[in-house]
Amino acid sequence: MTLHPGLESVSGLLGTWRGEGHGEYPTIEPFDYAEEVTFTDVGKPFLHYVQKTWSPAGAPMHTETGYLRIVDASQVEFVLAQPTGQTELAEGPLTVTADGFTCELRSQVNCASSAKHVESTTRRIELSADALTTSFAMAAVGVPMRHHLASQMHRIG
Repeated sequence: MTLHPGLESVSGLLGTWRGEGHGEYPTIEPFDYAEEVTFTDVGKPFLHYVQKTWSPAGAPMHTETGYLRIVDASQVEFVLAQPTGQTELAEGPLTVTADGFTCELRSQVNCASSAKHVESTTRRIELSADALTTSFAMAAVGVPMRHHLASQMHRIG
């Protein structure tokens, strides 16, 4: 299968990444976690994305799935669904670097009636050589936009 030419700038994401992260938010106790993300080429102008986290003891914590789309080699659209009842449409600029890229994404969030209310989120994704670094902030449950998660992963396999 040949990678769609529009995905060349993010082709370094292909594969599975694993690492450690830390979370905090005013409504919960700080916590550590392990994270794994996989980006898969499906022969179309987007990458399929699957993310999983688990506690240091091995208990499952979170998962999400979606699609990463690149628009005109300069803009990212990240469409995500979460089993907690939220969907996100995250968009922002893509900045290509010598050994990867960065993107800063702001989200529109839709919440199911039974889900915790999340107003908006921001995500930063940075690929630099063999390191994938993420950070995530959210405005949720009456708390204004605040940092929530940060992780650093490395390619496995």
